[in-house]
Amino acid sequence: MAKNLSNLRSPKNANTGRKRVGRGMGSGMGKTSARGHKGQGSRSGFSLMRGFEGGQMPLHRRLPKRGFTNIFRTEYTVVNLDRIAETIADLKVTEIGLDDYKKLGLASSKKALIKILGSGELASAITIHAHKFSKSAVEKIEKAGGKAVVLGGAVAPATA
Repeated sequence: MAKNLSNLRSPKNANTGRKRVGRGMGSGMGKTSARGHKGQGSRSGFSLMRGFEGGQMPLHRRLPKRGFTNIFRTEYTVVNLDRIAETIADLKVTEIGLDDYKKLGLASSKKALIKILGSGELASAITIHAHKFSKSAVEKIEKAGGKAVVLGGAVAPATA
């Protein structure tokens, strides 16, 4: 039999009705309405805090805390010179701007802050625009006859 819209069915046990509690003995959950006898869980308004382990010291309090997270940290997308070299090898590109990183697949978004690192070599002269450069990257770009342009108002190339 062919499957079409007229004979589609949901998988077995996909749709189960909700548990109707407090509806008498015939419901299969009579008397205590599936809450058991006495105790905190049987009372109305009962809710446990997340991670509560019955009075035992919760796991998140038993484990040691270490270090600290700087909420003001600036995240840079790191791009190495060898990645730039292999991406522009077949293209005749003389300049890489901020929009080009996303187009060439070197950054995940157009708004990403870019830092160029000096791993690898450049074969051709190219002008590279980025927010930060490592010292070795600037040296290699200039050695190849290119230019490292720092964006964002910084004057000198920042160190790593």
